[in-house]
Amino acid sequence: MACAESKVDLETVPLTALNVTVRKKLGLYLNPRNAVAADWMAVAEAMDFSYLEIRNYEVAQNPTTRILDEWQARSTDTTVGKLLSILMKVERSDIIEDLRSLIDEDVRRYCENLKKRGSDPPLQVPEVDSCVPRTPERNGITLEDDPEGSPELFDAFICYCQSDFDFVHEMIRELEQTEYRLKLCVFDRDVLPGSCVWTITSELIEKRCKRMVVVISDEYLDSDACDFQTKFALSLCPGAQKKRLIPVVYKPMTKQFPSILRFLTVCDYTRPCTQAWFWWSDITGSSLCHCL
Repeated sequence: MACAESKVDLETVPLTALNVTVRKKLGLYLNPRNAVAADWMAVAEAMDFSYLEIRNYEVAQNPTTRILDEWQARSTDTTVGKLLSILMKVERSDIIEDLRSLIDEDVRRYCENLKKRGSDPPLQVPEVDSCVPRTPERNGITLEDDPEGSPELFDAFICYCQSDFDFVHEMIRELEQTEYRLKLCVFDRDVLPGSCVWTITSELIEKRCKRMVVVISDEYLDSDACDFQTKFALSLCPGAQKKRLIPVVYKPMTKQFPSILRFLTVCDYTRPCTQAWFWWSDITGSSLCHCL
């Protein structure tokens, strides 16, 4: 054991050695969003947390403490040495310099307690992860899901903001309640309450839906949920080559069209000359229905 040696090998000291005081002080350095120095998000990326997980942690009161706890829970080999290496990797040696004496004191106490017990430290048992379900939750997230069977699948996920819901209703009538019988995933209608919004949304977009229709409006540009859904779908396949995104504009806009969608062909419902075949067209094959 490294603790029995004159110089402790921090690569062998588990992260549990760091007490609450050190973890809170780490938060004081990393929690503030900093345009110059790396913050907790950079540390989370270095710990291999996904984009979705990091977005979930943004709402935490102390995201630094949260990622430390989750990192410690997901692996049995998270150590003080690895944490310091990550801080060096993201160029936050200033934190190490300021907190090194406190960290060394925590490690010293940990080793002393270990010697008193006269045994090796217990294995770190992974704790319950509240953000990535390990239960059949993902098989029961929509109204028609069969928890013991196949998950409910859709032709398209509809990305929209609440002020555009009347147009979404029209879309449901034209695409679901006609001879085309398409199956749309409308979050407010199809998703059961009580689940993590970001986790469920990503599950639906990535694994349950063939396409994603994005209803573009001035209000869409101010929606955090729509921004997340669009960027997440684009991140799955840059250029939208496989997970096809279909932008739809149904009313005039005063704001600039979102730049991240400028390379995609838009279904424009604002032009009177095209409204007659907007939903379907056997002649041109250019309708929204044919896109789906």
